[in-house]
Amino acid sequence: MSLFILTGCYTSEAARGLIKNPSNREDAARKIIEAGGNKLLSFYVTTGETDWMAVVEAADGADLLPGMLVLGASGAVSNLKTVRAYTGREFMAAQQKAGEIVGSYAAPLKS
Repeated sequence: MSLFILTGCYTSEAARGLIKNPSNREDAARKIIEAGGNKLLSFYVTTGETDWMAVVEAADGADLLPGMLVLGASGAVSNLKTVRAYTGREFMAAQQKAGEIVGSYAAPLKS
């Protein structure tokens, strides 16, 4: 399984709904993530460029697309982003493999 970080923003309509009828958005996130066959590891309300962030375990990014389409189509969220996250162990393996294949690439150099 792979790790992904999902982020998004609530639309103004969704924000009005949250004020009028507060709800647990972690539960809502868990339902849509699990409906797609994935696992929600953590969910946070955030400040800054996005309003929420979720850490999700999925077989690959294609497994996340159906749920992201549903979220986008709902009109409640915008600016949806998905980022693949790598563990320290996965990055160590990538570094080691880079060392093995480094001689196979010739960079274009200025003359």
